[in-house]
Amino acid sequence: MNHRMLSLLSLGHLANDMNQGALPALLPFLIAKHNLTYSAAAGIMFAFTISSTIIQPLMGHLADRFNKSWLIPAGMLMAGGGLAFTGLAPGYIMIVFAVIMSGMGSAAFHPEAARHVDLYCGNKKATAMSVFGVGGNMGFSLGPLLMTAAVLYWGLKGTMIMIVPVVIVAFVSLTQLRQSITPETSPKTVQTMAEHEDDWGAFSRLTLTIVGKSIIFYALLTFVPLYWTTVLQQTKLAGGMALTLFSVAGIFGNLLGGRLADRFGYKTIVIVGCTLLVPTLPAFVLTDNVYFATVLLALAGALLLLTYGPTVVMGQKYIPNHVGLSSGMTLGVAFSVGGVVTPLLGSLADAHGVGMALSAITIIPVFITLLSFTLKPLKLHAIV
Repeated sequence: MNHRMLSLLSLGHLANDMNQGALPALLPFLIAKHNLTYSAAAGIMFAFTISSTIIQPLMGHLADRFNKSWLIPAGMLMAGGGLAFTGLAPGYIMIVFAVIMSGMGSAAFHPEAARHVDLYCGNKKATAMSVFGVGGNMGFSLGPLLMTAAVLYWGLKGTMIMIVPVVIVAFVSLTQLRQSITPETSPKTVQTMAEHEDDWGAFSRLTLTIVGKSIIFYALLTFVPLYWTTVLQQTKLAGGMALTLFSVAGIFGNLLGGRLADRFGYKTIVIVGCTLLVPTLPAFVLTDNVYFATVLLALAGALLLLTYGPTVVMGQKYIPNHVGLSSGMTLGVAFSVGGVVTPLLGSLADAHGVGMALSAITIIPVFITLLSFTLKPLKLHAIV
């Protein structure tokens, strides 16, 4: 494993995903400055989501075809530059244009970066992918803090702060990616990987498994603070702390899942992660004890991201001739479906309460567990 390059790619993931995390925190300031309606604000988020996720498979396909390492620094620069411009944009149309550019940059970064993680990781593929994922998790968490502090101090022109991290990391990435030639990234290795046939059936089942987890993840991310205040009768501060615990538990689960998958097998960890959710989610929804709910929420957060590294690696190995496309699907489209489904759960919550909305997702672990048993197992370290 090339630890130096893996650290650099993870740092790049952090710098890139800071922009994704910062955008929601910026919306209240844009609403106040430009007198935007909530629908218009939602349109900004929609534009970013579509541009950053839906086109990721296309960017991944281009990465597979042309193998352009420069997409990593270029994607970061577009992601940070687009968001930096939103504070200077004179009107709504230019704001939307800026976030689309930011989203396209993020879409360009992820598949190519994930492809490079696969090339640099040696035989600890799930561990490396988990470390890469944690970089993104941390960036998503730090983004709102940096954006809010900058805009409060400098006004909307403070959005320009978002260009600083990506410029620094992009410059280092551009120089290091050119200089780093390792056995893991040799043409012979890539050719050996490409000699395997693509298994689109297994990849489709894996994608559906990720979609199911995505729906659960976004539902909890959206409704946990409300559940804490309306159902468990806790304070808003307690609800925010519960959400933080959920995120931190996910980071630990991500790291643990990668290490366990490299030791016990990718499919095994996916099955374990899905199966343990079957009793965990209903127990969380049914309990009225805040302490028990806290433990179950942390467990759910860890289990949801326990399979992050293994599933991304499995996707790459199921279709080894389309590693970038696979990364674009698993990191982009599949994992973002939950964000699209969440408004439907919101309507259910409006009509019947937050508890009912969360109850609706408790059946999903059953389906993804059944799917996980149908996944094609991979031989550990079979492809280096």
